[in-house]
Amino acid sequence: MTGDVLVLRALGIGDLLVAVPALRGLRRAFPDRRIALAAPAWLADLVPLTGSVGRLVPTPRLGSLTWSDPGPSVAVNLHGAGPESTADLAATGPGRLLAHRHDAFPWLDGPEWHEDTHERVRWCRLLEWYGIPADPADLALERPAVASVAPGAVVVHPGASVPPRRWPADRFAEVAAKLAAAGHRVVVTGSGEERELASAVAAGAGLPDGAVLAGRLGLAELAALVADAALVVSGDTGAGHLATAYGTPSVLLFGPTPPDRWGPPDGPHAVLWAGVLGDPFGDTVHEGLLALTPADALAAAGRVTRG
Repeated sequence: MTGDVLVLRALGIGDLLVAVPALRGLRRAFPDRRIALAAPAWLADLVPLTGSVGRLVPTPRLGSLTWSDPGPSVAVNLHGAGPESTADLAATGPGRLLAHRHDAFPWLDGPEWHEDTHERVRWCRLLEWYGIPADPADLALERPAVASVAPGAVVVHPGASVPPRRWPADRFAEVAAKLAAAGHRVVVTGSGEERELASAVAAGAGLPDGAVLAGRLGLAELAALVADAALVVSGDTGAGHLATAYGTPSVLLFGPTPPDRWGPPDGPHAVLWAGVLGDPFGDTVHEGLLALTPADALAAAGRVTRG
């Protein structure tokens, strides 16, 4: 059978990076076919760094996948368990569809979905159910072609996509100030929409305006910055997953989703977690995240950067 292997993962940076082991498994299983990834177009700079994907199919969200070519030889649902993602892929007319079992598709022979599974393990197990080996530890990204704008810096990334995962700005500022006082060059990253937040953190830490890189870096430049950083301090968000992918020492503040679902494997990473579960889509910072203090983060930074 010929044709592309179409993979759906229409989500964000961290979602892409935890799917890298599965994408690598597919690359090895189908060496003569192109892997086409249906994902948001703004991830274009990161997708080639997976070393697995030959084509990005711009797909900002569920329900927006368009496929005008002949049906893919294989379609793979690495997006989720709901019927919408599987329906999106089924509509492309694939020769074979790999996905978790769902009552809406009684003909689908996939495995059951288990909520309490680490995300990178989940997708490897899905492929293994279909006889495709994948290693959950195969997370490393290729280096981008661009150079770091601040090699050896400490990267503080205060933003997150939803309020429950945003540790307070004044706490990030306290950590940044102490690390700067210890002699580190500290930069503050984020999206263009997070520039005000990043500026507040920098101002609270007494950092110069030039330390604010939020909104000034493309994803390739952010990847290069993290790859060459001395340390990354962030919440459970894309910058933390980049640190994992490059083996960069990191302090990662988790809440309300536990690290056993999204955290890094063993390595130079300190995971802070108060053990309190909660709604990941609420309107305010989660109480478990508020239980973590700047002193906790600074002690963890000392552990992962020592030596």
